[in-house]
Amino acid sequence: MRGFTHKFVVVFTFLGLVNLAGAQNFVDPQLLTSIEYRSVGPTRGGRVTSVAGHPNTPGVFFMGSTGGGLWKTIDYGSNWNNVSDGFFNTPSIGAIGIAPSKPDVIYVGTGSDGLRSNVIAGKGVYKSTNAGRSWEKVGLEKTGHIGAVEVHPTNPDVAFVAAIGSAFVPNVDRGVYRTKDGGKSWEKVLFLSDTIGFSDLEFHPTNPQIIYAGAWRAQRTPWTIISGGKVGGVYKSEDGGNTWRQVAKGLPADLIGKIDFAVSPADPQRVYALIEALPGGGLYRSNDAGESWSLVSSSRFLLDRPFYYCNVTANPLNADNVFVSATGFWRSNNGGRTWTALNTPHGDDHDLWINPRDTLEWIESNDGGANITRDGGKNWSTQLNQPTAELYQVEIDDQFPYWLYAGQQDNGTAITVPSLPPYDSPVGPMGYYLPAGGCETGPAVPKPGNHNIVYANCKGCFSVYDKRNGQERNYFIGATNIYGHKPNDLKFRFQRVTPIHVSPNNPKVVYYGSQYLHRTLDEGLTWETISPDLTANEPDKQVISGSPITRDVTGEEYYSTIYEIRESKKLAGLIWVGANDGPIHVTRNNGKTWQNVTPAGMPKGGRVDCIDPSPHRPNKAYAAILLYQLGDWRPYLYKTEDYGQSWTLITKGIPVDYPVRTVREDPSREGLLYAGTEYGMFVSFDDGLNWQPFQQNLPITPITDIKVHQGDLVISTMGRGFWILDNLSALHQLAKPNLTQSVVLFKPRDQYRLRYWPNRKGSEPHYPSPGIQIDYWLKETPQSSITLEILNAQMQTIRAFTSQNNPRDTLKIPSKAGMAMGFVIAGFSDALRTTPGVQRFVWDLRHLGAWDRSGVRTSRGAPMAAPGQYFVRLTVNGVASLQGFKILPDPRLINAGVTAKDLQMQEALSLQIIELDSRSRILGATVTQERASAQQKNDKQLSSFYDELHAELFTAEGRYMTPRLIDQISYLRSMLDQGDQRPGKDAYTRYEELKSWYNRLAKQAVDKVGNRKEFNLID
Repeated sequence: MRGFTHKFVVVFTFLGLVNLAGAQNFVDPQLLTSIEYRSVGPTRGGRVTSVAGHPNTPGVFFMGSTGGGLWKTIDYGSNWNNVSDGFFNTPSIGAIGIAPSKPDVIYVGTGSDGLRSNVIAGKGVYKSTNAGRSWEKVGLEKTGHIGAVEVHPTNPDVAFVAAIGSAFVPNVDRGVYRTKDGGKSWEKVLFLSDTIGFSDLEFHPTNPQIIYAGAWRAQRTPWTIISGGKVGGVYKSEDGGNTWRQVAKGLPADLIGKIDFAVSPADPQRVYALIEALPGGGLYRSNDAGESWSLVSSSRFLLDRPFYYCNVTANPLNADNVFVSATGFWRSNNGGRTWTALNTPHGDDHDLWINPRDTLEWIESNDGGANITRDGGKNWSTQLNQPTAELYQVEIDDQFPYWLYAGQQDNGTAITVPSLPPYDSPVGPMGYYLPAGGCETGPAVPKPGNHNIVYANCKGCFSVYDKRNGQERNYFIGATNIYGHKPNDLKFRFQRVTPIHVSPNNPKVVYYGSQYLHRTLDEGLTWETISPDLTANEPDKQVISGSPITRDVTGEEYYSTIYEIRESKKLAGLIWVGANDGPIHVTRNNGKTWQNVTPAGMPKGGRVDCIDPSPHRPNKAYAAILLYQLGDWRPYLYKTEDYGQSWTLITKGIPVDYPVRTVREDPSREGLLYAGTEYGMFVSFDDGLNWQPFQQNLPITPITDIKVHQGDLVISTMGRGFWILDNLSALHQLAKPNLTQSVVLFKPRDQYRLRYWPNRKGSEPHYPSPGIQIDYWLKETPQSSITLEILNAQMQTIRAFTSQNNPRDTLKIPSKAGMAMGFVIAGFSDALRTTPGVQRFVWDLRHLGAWDRSGVRTSRGAPMAAPGQYFVRLTVNGVASLQGFKILPDPRLINAGVTAKDLQMQEALSLQIIELDSRSRILGATVTQERASAQQKNDKQLSSFYDELHAELFTAEGRYMTPRLIDQISYLRSMLDQGDQRPGKDAYTRYEELKSWYNRLAKQAVDKVGNRKEFNLID
């Protein structure tokens, strides 16, 4: 056949490891674009600190998450879509300003004002002029965190920004900024010092020349939160921001902290200010446009954790109706004197926007996402459609399909989600997720060999959770509530995110870390301490967190604790430990003695976020250290090849302001490394000598953890949930020396034969269609179309695909696999790409379906291929490459008593039915055509003959008409495609009946008009 006169090359070679001693090994990221990640949820929302709407756009709202970017709904929260991916260089949103006079114009300030220890830095201001469809960066990249963006009520080119500044160090970019030209240029119109930023801005409701600004001294260190000081307070401009003066009459005069304002057009002269202060913190009110103030409420619940909350909103149509967002959501109907709690879908509240045309319509945000009400808070839209989870880590169990585990910030227990849907049922918009014990901080680590048992942590408290009954057994080391303590007063210092590690060499051994390393052999009933203090433990860092105004001691700022524990898979008793204040220690004798192996020259005080003992050699390990909480944004990624006696910094190719959070070496290929940074993924093919981006389709968000599991790359993020890159086999085989070839067909990974309902690409979560992933490399665009064939163990082609999109020139491939007409038609597929680089094609594990009138046979309704040996043949420029792979039975079928022979019998009968279906449809098409011809010729005898055949082949039109041959065959075919099974006796009996029915009709046609290929009988 045309297109198949070719040389034949059998490619069974493994492409080999990179040459670790060789030159730079770099693959152009553009050549890897077909390899993509997929989101697997959860769709349970994460923290949102900014929301906005506009009265002229009903149903349209925006939410800004702290690690998931900017999202938009056009249907009151029934669905949310991300609008910042591909435009923003940071996922952290601080404020959203929609132009009152032109809602298509939107300014977004990045960098959340909720300054938690895991807060993500902003990258300036972005602007859209088309309601969020596209964005451009408009400056202020170094402002760190933005507390407010306010757009002039009548001129969308005029906007103000309140810049808090860097959360971690003094910086001169703090202040109030103004643009008069739509963001083309900015001027700093108010600046106090490099430690004083601004948390909020408000326009006077009827006079935009009057502007209020709140100055805030704010800074974080790893061991404390600084919120407030002697300098700060309320500032006012009366000339559109040209000049400013501090107003202080009636306001606190000693220590003043975070400030938020609210104004209402219903009473333009009234201003509310929620002020953190000592003494005198609370809600203040001015009735003369900010000239003088009085304290109206000092209720403590209005200002619990002000560095994190502190938000007040006034009803646009009723100035006495005021709301405060804090741990609870509070409403006052008398100008702030008394308060009532309102229920929202989640606690820890941050922001509120009220529609000025319908003040029963709000969008409110909290640590669980954003939610919309149209009846004043009685009912809310769901938060279970927002894939913005902040996850601290990822652990994976050993069930099939495997599940992922992590602590989700701000959400109840830790969470577990499946890598693939566990049931053959449609996946709803919420996907699947289950509790996994512990709480928001995690980790949650499934027990090897029994995934129903999960070792969990909640803010330093160890527990054992049983998924079968929901019971959680608690074994707290020291059994002391860690909240509220000065760290050095505690016997055991536990950080909120306390590491749990199960020995890879003995699943009974579980490690846990305070400042000491603890070990249990009986799931926590008894613990032994196997190390001295492995932290730096500097006395001046052991302080009460929260100063100078608001004490905040939750364990999050406990410095000098163990943050990472890993035992080598290659050598039992070789244990690495990293602290959150810098030191790395190692023991090579199961904890009897320890050695400080902190990299020489590394700046002090960094958080050892990750240590990865090499899965290939015991002497080798990698370490990622975070120092951005000390103001150092450089990446710190080290490698040792002598048990930590010396370290090499391996960061070439990672941007200088991309802190590295995690690193893993691929267990299937030495020297293939993956690194997760604050702003995305990187890969190294040469053991860290060189790094290149591996972001692919991932949104920009911090990568908090990486695992390589069953040949997949699994990651957790601080704002976009879990992601999986399926099938790393192409990367395992990829090496620059081999890519000098013009074509490389990579060996496919053996794959399980699965049945489940997929979720389309782009959905959350994304469950791809079951199939075999076939990767190939093209050095350059081929001279002609390419063809890919799937062959069975007998080397018979059962499916074929071509990049040739020309229906007049159909490619037919000879086959002896029992297909009608003795050949397989190669179906066009736009997924069979011819562009240079690594391409991925997915075969859906199915044979060809029945013939239809178009002549194109797809896999629709086709049987699945049975488990066994298969081959793929790729033909490019007349040269064929061949690789083998196996289809494996679903492991869960063993318990159901289904054998490989059962599936082979199901496949064989199903193929016979497909053949019968095809023959019947071909006969039906011929009968239809000949019947029309006979009618046109007015041949009544022949017309009557074909009428009778037609009536037996096709079901008559109408309601509940008796199904005829073709529909009866389809019914039998569908019966065998509902599950994995051995066909029942009745299926064989019915097939013989239908075959006899077909043969009778085909013989009648032969007897009437003579032998024709369309009337072939079936043996």
